[in-house]
Amino acid sequence: MSKIYNGIMGLVVGDALGVPFEFKKRDTFECADMVGFGTYNQPPGTWSDDSSMTLATVDVISRFGLDYTAIMQGFHDWYFGNKYTPHGKVFDVGHATQAAIMRFHRDTPALLCGGRDVMDNGNGSLMRILPLAFVKHTKEDIWNLSGLTHAHAVSVISCQIYLNIAERIIEGDNICDAIKACISDYEDKPRSEVKSTGYVVDTLDAALWCLTHSQSYSECVLKAVNLGGDTDTIAAVAGGLAGLYYGVGGDKGIPEKWIDLIAEKNWIKGLCESFEKAVDNDKL
Repeated sequence: MSKIYNGIMGLVVGDALGVPFEFKKRDTFECADMVGFGTYNQPPGTWSDDSSMTLATVDVISRFGLDYTAIMQGFHDWYFGNKYTPHGKVFDVGHATQAAIMRFHRDTPALLCGGRDVMDNGNGSLMRILPLAFVKHTKEDIWNLSGLTHAHAVSVISCQIYLNIAERIIEGDNICDAIKACISDYEDKPRSEVKSTGYVVDTLDAALWCLTHSQSYSECVLKAVNLGGDTDTIAAVAGGLAGLYYGVGGDKGIPEKWIDLIAEKNWIKGLCESFEKAVDNDKL
């Protein structure tokens, strides 16, 4: 499988693992496998807004390139039209993301929709930024893509760090080297000090902690979910990088039994293939 598929499916599977446990307090539960019917009463393999917005980004970029109005329209089509959903219905959306889409709905230009206040630093752009790692882009593109919903510098810089790590993994670095190269002062910490909130800095830190304290995809994403709190997004953010690094199948890759449960898995594979063709044909 391609790096694109590995990364995107790694994100989706992590998301789906975390959905049943979102908002649950750490150590009040244990996630050991793909299950369902938890927080949102969804069947196993159901992914949330993290994957929906990532897949919308993949689809739009593969067809139109980095057209930010088109990408924002994709988010609008998801929120208002239930496009890019696992079962035809939106069941989760972050406050800042919802506010940005509503601004776009009221004809605000796409690049002016994202919240710019210090309180607008949820993880809603970090969770969907991974597709940018596979295409030619500038720092301005990171600002623009994050800024569709989250335009404060804290969110944008978090996205930039994440993308830098992803790009190093794509180039062949191991995870720990990639993280240390992108965060020179990165320090390890005990699990008790890892915060698993929806604040973008906490989400990135928690995801990186899971990546540096695991030796396989499944170990990484299960650690992420079992941190509690914003389980789906932390597992999605960690899972995207873990999928890139470990791939699919085998002893360390994304378990195929989990992929088999993923809603619309063949459609997701098709989106990744279209995206890869656009990349390979140098259209992006």
